Amino acid sequence: MSSLVIEIQEARAQRVVMSEDSLTVDLMDGRTITVPLAWYPRLWHGTPEERSDFEIIGDGTLIHWPGLDEDLSISGILAGRRSGESPQSLKRWLSERAAR
Repeated sequence: MSSLVIEIQEARAQRVVMSEDSLTVDLMDGRTITVPLAWYPRLWHGTPEERSDFEIIGDGTLIHWPGLDEDLSISGILAGRRSGESPQSLKRWLSERAAR
């Protein structure tokens, strides 16, 4: 009798490309995923400069936008999870941006 051992590796980002309306992530395993920026309001409301200022961290498992205070996990993007930010929190964040 033999057993099959399946190694499950966490998806990791290799490259991130931002467009006016979408986020595209190339994964190290060769897959590419594209999601609408509308899923992530802070990215949607960010300037092109803020959107392009990101870091791939956690060995490729997270993307961080310091100027937008936004963090997305690759597993969350793959699972189709949209932003979980409450409308009140987003409204407060937008007000703070407008005050700057």
